Amino acid sequence: MLLRYTFFRALMLIPVSISISVVIFMIVHLLPGDPIDNLIRVGSSPEDRAALVVKYGLDQPLFIQYFRWIGAMFQGDFGEAIVLRRPVADLIGQNLPYSLRLGALAFLFSSVVGIILGTISATTRSAIVEQFVRGFILLGSTVPGFWLALLMILFFAVQLQWFPVSGARGWESLVLPVLTIGFGGVALVARVTRVALLDVRREDFVTLLHAKGLSSRTILFQHLMPHAMLPVVTILALRIGWILGGAVTVEFVFGRPGLGSLLIRALGQRDYPVVQGCLLMLALAVMLGTLIGDVAQAAMDPRIREAKK
Repeated sequence: MLLRYTFFRALMLIPVSISISVVIFMIVHLLPGDPIDNLIRVGSSPEDRAALVVKYGLDQPLFIQYFRWIGAMFQGDFGEAIVLRRPVADLIGQNLPYSLRLGALAFLFSSVVGIILGTISATTRSAIVEQFVRGFILLGSTVPGFWLALLMILFFAVQLQWFPVSGARGWESLVLPVLTIGFGGVALVARVTRVALLDVRREDFVTLLHAKGLSSRTILFQHLMPHAMLPVVTILALRIGWILGGAVTVEFVFGRPGLGSLLIRALGQRDYPVVQGCLLMLALAVMLGTLIGDVAQAAMDPRIREAKK
């Protein structure tokens, strides 16, 4: 039953992927400027420019360019970078491991710390602790990632000199980017965990468990947490794609290699194949996270599988 549900959910991603590819292609090609501006030399004639436009197929109507690109994508060919003159798949393959390493650590940090803080906020009897956690949640939900990254660099890298300002050498270079990306995630996960636990605590079966004489710790970990984890698992799955997307500006600010730095550099050069490939990878990450969240929900709650037959 779960396998069938997973198959149909994955099948639904095909039209969504095609629609997203159309949106990405149109947005990229409607941006002012084109990659030819970064290829021609000063003093080049209009004929030289026209020859480059024809060479890269930019003289064709947009719908023809789209079908060429999407047709090659279905064959595993991401095309060739116009400015960098390298296969886009090689560029993505070279930069993706850095983004995955950063994203995985940020995901782990935000998940563990967020669940712990949310649980403390929902179960503590100390008003000071609860106000502190709620203030942290509010702060993490409102602080922009790029601004936090600059503060991290200024304080921990420049003033205290504990960590490097930029680069990707050693574990020290991962600390500040992971904290920057994970900070907002901690706030989100903590908020969802707190609300879910408070909702479950109002259920009648919790009163019955207390009446049976079970300890608060037993009730929390054996009964409340399994019920409260359903929305938390959903938000964690969505965080898979959000973290890779949120790493775009953070990677650029910290001068790290990765999809984010590659995407921003390609946007400045209007290198269409690279921009399209990077954006499509980020979109696929979001869709994969959504699929994982749906399947995890269905595995934890059979009623969801029954409702979505």
